[in-house]
Amino acid sequence: MGKTISLALAKAQLAECVREAEQGRSVVITRHGKPVAALVATQDMEHLERLRKAGPEAGLAGLAGGWEGSDEQVDLIRQVKRSDKRRPIRLD
Repeated sequence: MGKTISLALAKAQLAECVREAEQGRSVVITRHGKPVAALVATQDMEHLERLRKAGPEAGLAGLAGGWEGSDEQVDLIRQVKRSDKRRPIRLD
């Protein structure tokens, strides 16, 4: 985990904050003590964007970035109707 810094201090030390992010350490910027933004390395940002695009419905293929032709497979999986929930097994 990186460090947390106020917006005023981040403005004064922007170059240092960017160096921290370049080295893979996130910098959380606060305003009035509440986190409002973060500086992260570009590869971390790319990963976050991929996760955001995948969304909760895309499953593992979406998180992994898929493969050639995986969009068609994901569409087919989404069309499958799920069965009813399993009933718990009594162990007494």
